[in-house]
Amino acid sequence: MNHLLEIDDRSWRLPNHAHLVVYEREGSERGLLTIYDCGATQGPPKAQLLGTLESVDVDAVIEPNPTGRTVSLREAATLERADEDRYRIA
Repeated sequence: MNHLLEIDDRSWRLPNHAHLVVYEREGSERGLLTIYDCGATQGPPKAQLLGTLESVDVDAVIEPNPTGRTVSLREAATLERADEDRYRIA
């Protein structure tokens, strides 16, 4: 499921208040990224992608949790596929 606005085949536009839940599986390089329009809304996710989030290069609040971390963006950004199953936010 991916309902993000596509820029090209390797990047998607993220809204300025996007909220990501990053699930990291121990012993595996492949986790799950769940992307919401905003952390305050109770709507369904805009996208779910298998892989890892390698870096966040924009203004964001990153908080660890027992299963990974949450990332709350403070500005518009782009989700880029850096490699197979590896993503970054620029």
